[in-house]
Amino acid sequence: MAAHEILAATNAVVTLDVALPGIVWPWLVTVNTWAKSIGTGVIFMLFMLLRMYPAQSEKLRLPTAIVAFVFINIFLLFTLADLHQPLRMWHIFVYSHFTSAIAIGSFMASGFLGLLTLLVFLGWKKNYEAYDKVLFWTTLLAIPVTLYTAALLSQCTARELWQMPAESAQMILAALLSGAAAMILLSGNKLTYEAKQTLGVVLGLSALMAFIIYMSEYVFGPMKAEEVAATLEYIKGDGPYTVMFWLGQWMTYILPMLLIVLSRASKSESLLKLAAILSLVGLYLVKHVWLMIPQLLPMS
Repeated sequence: MAAHEILAATNAVVTLDVALPGIVWPWLVTVNTWAKSIGTGVIFMLFMLLRMYPAQSEKLRLPTAIVAFVFINIFLLFTLADLHQPLRMWHIFVYSHFTSAIAIGSFMASGFLGLLTLLVFLGWKKNYEAYDKVLFWTTLLAIPVTLYTAALLSQCTARELWQMPAESAQMILAALLSGAAAMILLSGNKLTYEAKQTLGVVLGLSALMAFIIYMSEYVFGPMKAEEVAATLEYIKGDGPYTVMFWLGQWMTYILPMLLIVLSRASKSESLLKLAAILSLVGLYLVKHVWLMIPQLLPMS
């Protein structure tokens, strides 16, 4: 072999396809998405209630703004904790790369938090006219803030389970479900039974639609791609997440739907509150399973 051929061979660039070393996005990201669903969801529900039941909802302005403020801060805190270099997070704002959902979402979430801070102040001052004007823009911004995590998931390489259309729908439905559940628990005696039943309808319909999407993926997903079929094996049979998956489906969707139907038949607020509690707890399980199982699949 000639000397120049040996030299060329030693300079070859070799690319290795290796499996992921483990879970890249842990439970921190689950808390992130769960808290954000509640933070934006209660804003959606307050906007609806103020238009349907303005007199009853008047006293919910400040408590709702505080709850949204707290949960969005939890969302941002766990986002920061999950970064590989949290102390350099300011680079996202100073050296922004707007082809990434992270950069776009960071600006939107920061703006959303600013509006929530203003809502808390206006609610405390009881300046309801200004509050309602700010609430309109806060509700509009809550939509892309809710959706951007779906864009982030869809940008992941070789993650067939995380598709933008389905994940966008699930993010919005999770916000409506958790927002309605949180408002049922938060409202106490401030809302009439009729108003709470309206929240129950939102919760029940959101649960139904989300459950249909999950079951569609569960049944028909394997027909779409081999990667989806392999991923869903983790929640079938003796899969490591089978129990958690079905526990989440029952707690978040199936039982709350049944309880809401029984609540309407018996006019029981206790059943409505139980449905709200189950859906909030179960939503964490559902989010966690759907986040974990695609990361278990070796990419090699």
